[in-house]
Amino acid sequence: MPRKRPKGVLAMGWACIECAATGRTEHAPTSADYPDSVIRRTSFYAGGGHGWKISALETPRESPAPWKIVVITGAPSWAEYWAETMAELPQDREMVVVDRPGYAASEPAHAVTDIRTQAEALAPLLRTAPGQKLLLVGQSYGAAIATLMADNNPGRVDGLVLLSGFFGETGPTARWLLDTGAKALKVIPKDLRHAVMEASGQRPQLVHAKRALERLKIPVHMIHGDKDDFAPIEVAERLAREVKTRRPINFVRTPGANHFLNDGPAEQLVAALESCIPQKKTWTFRLPKLPQLRMPRPQGGFGLPQAAPARQQVA
Repeated sequence: MPRKRPKGVLAMGWACIECAATGRTEHAPTSADYPDSVIRRTSFYAGGGHGWKISALETPRESPAPWKIVVITGAPSWAEYWAETMAELPQDREMVVVDRPGYAASEPAHAVTDIRTQAEALAPLLRTAPGQKLLLVGQSYGAAIATLMADNNPGRVDGLVLLSGFFGETGPTARWLLDTGAKALKVIPKDLRHAVMEASGQRPQLVHAKRALERLKIPVHMIHGDKDDFAPIEVAERLAREVKTRRPINFVRTPGANHFLNDGPAEQLVAALESCIPQKKTWTFRLPKLPQLRMPRPQGGFGLPQAAPARQQVA
């Protein structure tokens, strides 16, 4: 039975410290939990001419699934924390979850704090097989990046999900972490340091994400837990209310859920993502009803008109 990834702030922090001390790049290796036939490690080269090698997890399929789900993770960006969700995915779906540039096994070694650069680098994730549709999921800090990716690549994304989106304003737990991390920036492990740098500098960049959101023509969904103490749900609700989008944003409030929705039961998150995928309509062919034709009322034999009486000839 697969072991659960560490949950909560302290557990995640310890996982990062342990990883740095042992020299591992995976914070909770999937190789110990799932065979390559279920989840496997993959990599690709970044777009935008950056040339970085980017690491990700994917669900292998014998043939391309009708829908591909691409997940842009938050900060720290660790794909392994999506392993349980990926393993629960049905066979007619496939998923790719990325370690963003600057995290885990992904290059570069320095922090990439510009969300526009991140969006350029991750654009190759949007490649699909012929006829395949794509649902793009931006989690936490990744929500703004995913929005830019969808806007930069029109026609390649069929739906956007902003999952526990972080939009510049912190909740009490995130605020404490950023304040503490900023004071210890030089001594904390790389991934935690990059997360603090990213989150601290995101707010001035959100103007780009908001403009991109206004231009999108695809369906946009926001899924947010009402107990989120990292990215307050009120901030996400205000964004959904104030941004003038082409079509209304579908906002889903998840009662009792915190910031880490992928830490909950995997089947619930899979169901939430599935609800963002349009279901096929079943068409039933019905013959049209023909109007009732009324035959003329017969005036003579067999409905034929009677002949006029012959005139009498006068001798």
